[in-house]
Amino acid sequence: MPLSNWIGRLAMKPFGKALPPMGDTERVALEAGTVGFEGQLFAGRPDFDVLAATGANHLTPAEQSFLDNEVRTLVAMLDDYAIDQARDLPPAVWQFLRDKRFFGMIIPSEFGGLGFGHFAHAAVVTRIATVNVAAAVTVMVPNSLGPGELLQHYGTDAQKQHYLPRLADGRDLPCFGLTSPYAGSDAASIPDRGVLTERVIDGKPVRGFLVQFDKRYITLAPVATVVGLAFHAVDPTRPEGERALGITCALLPVPTEGMDIGSRHRPMHSAFMNGPIRGKDVFVPMDWVIGGEPMVGQGWRMLMESLAAGRAISLPALGAALQQTSVFVTVGYGRIREQFGLQISRFHAVAERIARMAVELYASDAARRYTAAVLDQGERPSVASAILKVHLTEAGRRAINDGMDILGGKGIIAGPKNLLGVAYRHAPIAITVEGANILTRALIIFGQGALRCHPFVLAEMNAVQSRDAPALGAALLGHGGHVLRNLGACLRHPPALGTPPPELADEARLIARVSAKYALMADLAMGLLGGRLKRMELLSARLGDVLSHLYMASASVWRYQVEADAAMLPFARAAIRVQLDRAAASLRDLVANLPSRGLRIVAPLLLRGTNPLAPLRDKDLIALSDSLRENRALVQRLCPDIGVPADGGLRDLMLALELADAVGDELPELNQVLRRTESLEQAAGRSRDPAAALAYLLAADKVIQVDDFPAVT
Repeated sequence: MPLSNWIGRLAMKPFGKALPPMGDTERVALEAGTVGFEGQLFAGRPDFDVLAATGANHLTPAEQSFLDNEVRTLVAMLDDYAIDQARDLPPAVWQFLRDKRFFGMIIPSEFGGLGFGHFAHAAVVTRIATVNVAAAVTVMVPNSLGPGELLQHYGTDAQKQHYLPRLADGRDLPCFGLTSPYAGSDAASIPDRGVLTERVIDGKPVRGFLVQFDKRYITLAPVATVVGLAFHAVDPTRPEGERALGITCALLPVPTEGMDIGSRHRPMHSAFMNGPIRGKDVFVPMDWVIGGEPMVGQGWRMLMESLAAGRAISLPALGAALQQTSVFVTVGYGRIREQFGLQISRFHAVAERIARMAVELYASDAARRYTAAVLDQGERPSVASAILKVHLTEAGRRAINDGMDILGGKGIIAGPKNLLGVAYRHAPIAITVEGANILTRALIIFGQGALRCHPFVLAEMNAVQSRDAPALGAALLGHGGHVLRNLGACLRHPPALGTPPPELADEARLIARVSAKYALMADLAMGLLGGRLKRMELLSARLGDVLSHLYMASASVWRYQVEADAAMLPFARAAIRVQLDRAAASLRDLVANLPSRGLRIVAPLLLRGTNPLAPLRDKDLIALSDSLRENRALVQRLCPDIGVPADGGLRDLMLALELADAVGDELPELNQVLRRTESLEQAAGRSRDPAAALAYLLAADKVIQVDDFPAVT
């Protein structure tokens, strides 16, 4: 008897008990998407030649022109405070979005759309969001998970010919109803039901579903003209136990008899449209089912396959916009605002915040750009998408919080002059939607990663489920060799695979070292806990965090290599070091909390070499912050998507910074005279160019001031 067969027969029973059960919906979610470089990190063998082979991001001439023209024009129409107060976009903006086909970016040109790639799509959303989040959300929803994408991949020819041109030019505005009051994160358990029935319409019998539904948090619902709807389809004529047909997706035109739509939710009092959709005895003809009758019951697979890519685009773009805006604002304000006779960015406590924001921006934006490049090559990286969704939205929230701290009183006074207040209020929205970050971090990144990225675990589970002893034995033999190889790598620290940039060779070796330790610890945790690990969410979250930080560190290597920008080397190196420090800290926390005294005893040997991954020293942080204050070109490289709005505090800051460049090295002396004389004119009179100095001082004063309003009587 072959060794693999013998091992498989021996292991079948204990593995059947240890491995967690997998339902159909969970299997569909796990099998959605593809695995890329994150799989190499999970296996402990990252190859930097494979990483570099992905290549740089590219925009077509049409995409670049759209960013330079249509997007720039749109951004110049946006007044963040005015939109926030009006609780809606101006009619002219709505019309411009339709006319210029912003809602059809992902729809192919043969259907009248723009046919943009993933990187271009993300760039458009990011640039709009740096100025106004509500407008960015309005643009991103029709181009993200929803009817447009589902129709392209699964719709019938008739559905595509009817809807895609109308969605592309804005005649139809879509929304998608998935979330229910009693099924939020557990979306597969939506209670909405559609019972298969038949009605006579225009004298002809029509098969369809009689649907009852209650949906909430549906973006664009109050203004939608077509509703994507997910419901459980049921056939009551089938035998008991076979009646459930599965989640089904359909398109309902507005109005449809029995459907109630138009009310608004107010997510953090934002201006973007969001609201509930309810339906009672709504008849949905079979022709309205996306893909027609053959796709009845396939809705969950459709949604999971679309989400595998969509999670990596829109919400990470919002997180990147929050980061870029925060870095741009704090560096600029820190240069203009003085206290105790010094620019506030010169104070080490402020400089430290600015530097950390910039370093994290380099890493998180590197991950976003790398994943977009992978998507544009036709991959659908589901695990990487989950990493981006969690860590870029969290990075955006941290950046906006740090920015508010640096702005102080300027940041908390509402009004047109406020620089970050409206965006600060929006930050929790990105954290919450499309899979709340607590859930995604605790269950999805490692839970999905362990099965999709591990070279043997999914094969073992499939072998157990099919009772295939030889396949199980072969997988276990391979798994054992995999563990031994990573154990050797942890003890010997072999060199990194491939040829990383010479300037980052040390960092690449550290990534490879931590990756091997992570692979070993993941196997030890799964072997020790088995199916229980799925329920031990804090341990699963830490394992997911390590993979996430390794992914962002690796993406930083890729970004530096493809951009070949020597000026950004200090930020690339710092970004990698910070991500590796976080990964190592999560590994140590994991070991400290594993229920195994023996593993905690040997852990220092296995984790040897992670302690030197120290975070940045004070002098490093101050040097990075100083370089940003002194060289605005570095800020532009880190924040390339900042748009110029119609009006408001951000536009005022941009003008003041331009005028500051004209004054140059006279800024400290001008401010010193201003403090002494309290006269803008007298201070400007001391300059070699009084007109330029006065223009700057007036602009800087406008930035420093805050808004006041008439007393409420």
